[in-house]
Amino acid sequence: MKLVTFKYKEINRVGAIVGDTVVDGFAQKNIPQTMLRFLDAGPSALEALQQLIDSQQARIPLSEVKLLAPVPRPGKFLGIGLNYADHIAETALEKPEYPTFFTKQSSCVIADGDAIHLPKVSAKLDYEVELAFVIGKRCRHVPLEKAHEVIAGYTLVNDVTVRDWQFRTPTWVIGKSFDTHGPMGPWIVTADEIADPHNLMLKTWVDDELRQSSNTRHMIFNIYQMIAYLSQAMTLEPGDVIATGTPSGVGVKMKPRGYMQAGQVVSIEIEKIGRLTNPVVDEPEGFVVG
Repeated sequence: MKLVTFKYKEINRVGAIVGDTVVDGFAQKNIPQTMLRFLDAGPSALEALQQLIDSQQARIPLSEVKLLAPVPRPGKFLGIGLNYADHIAETALEKPEYPTFFTKQSSCVIADGDAIHLPKVSAKLDYEVELAFVIGKRCRHVPLEKAHEVIAGYTLVNDVTVRDWQFRTPTWVIGKSFDTHGPMGPWIVTADEIADPHNLMLKTWVDDELRQSSNTRHMIFNIYQMIAYLSQAMTLEPGDVIATGTPSGVGVKMKPRGYMQAGQVVSIEIEKIGRLTNPVVDEPEGFVVG
């Protein structure tokens, strides 16, 4: 199932993609209408949505809705650094002994088609294709062999990074969290449809130029290891989004540098999940309050 958060007639809703339509969960009172609440409801919400799909009712043409990020404001939005062997090779850094996690602030999340802002304060704007998994069950101290049971599904994240701001601090948080620098979506593919998340092709294009092409089998720490490791320290909750790292081909390592520029379009794609596309524009002028 492809789970979506979408806007229709000015109301945000939860539903599922079927062909070129969206099955509108708003049609059933027992289907929660935010993705966080939907995932927290567990199997009962999925069953109710599946029944609605099977009924052939409550379908809206995709052309009439606006797809939002599937988890517009995740409780936790984490990434992992240096998690692909080929990316480590291009950076000339050492393989980490332990997973290196950082936080992206949830206010950076945008949807497929939304614009990425080239900041006023930097021209060093980079892309990173990443497979992300979405937690579906509240959990702590998850054994490695049980980790697959807490995953609701998978989505795409472009871990957009402002490189000079990233390296001003060892935590990387600010350089990873500029507004609009967390494209996510366009949907969550439920875990039952991805037999092996560790054998998926992933690619990035800037305009028509292929920049990244690799496979999730090259991860240093796999998804189940990440869950086991993180859950030793913190409770993972439904709707938490964890991006799993990027392969080689990032703009900062190109010669000359391949940073994104206003007027370009960046697309990332992951096998069996989909494609996420965002234009790049100059950050709008003006002082914003409220």
